[in-house]
Amino acid sequence: MRLRNKPWAKDKIAKNPQYVVPNPAEYKGNWKEVFGSENPLHIEVGTGKGQFLVGMAKQNPHINYIGIEMYESVILSALERLIEEELPNLKLLNVDANQLSEFFAKNDVDRVYLNFSDPWPKKRHAKRRLTYKTFLSMYENLLVDGGEIHFKTDNQGLFEYSLTSFSEYGLLLKYISLDLHKSDFEGNVMTEYEEKFSQKGSRIYRCEVKYLNEKD
Repeated sequence: MRLRNKPWAKDKIAKNPQYVVPNPAEYKGNWKEVFGSENPLHIEVGTGKGQFLVGMAKQNPHINYIGIEMYESVILSALERLIEEELPNLKLLNVDANQLSEFFAKNDVDRVYLNFSDPWPKKRHAKRRLTYKTFLSMYENLLVDGGEIHFKTDNQGLFEYSLTSFSEYGLLLKYISLDLHKSDFEGNVMTEYEEKFSQKGSRIYRCEVKYLNEKD
């Protein structure tokens, strides 16, 4: 993704702590206090410009959402959407996904969304893929028992790799679609990339996987 530098982004983010949570490590294990509710918490790793999470938060007011985005110039767009919508069940974190364990404790999160992540196609970059085993372990350490990952991509190679990675890690495959927009799946909220790719006729792949606990 080619990023346009927005020198004013840092200042605007700092002026909106009610939307972009400052010092998120302080809330590790206490995110229900941030939202003021006991509702489930879903996070999107790599939230981009925020279209998906804004749509999900509007569609599901009984669920709390956090968008994770490391690039200030990108999260600025998500912030502007959130300011316009004023959604009480959506917050943003301007942090690196590699550091999620610093901000979330075990049982903090009920679901992780991975939407159109960088495929890192070169084999030597496999460890950077958000469905690589080290990331799967990190998600497990912040999810509730039986927590889920919902994954969407237009990249067939990444999808096939991810299915293998999920299986080898021991995750249960709950749902799979090799052509989401021609399936019977209901309630799909599209990301900006998804709209762009689907308009070009690209196939969208989607799956839902679940971590198994000792009772399963």
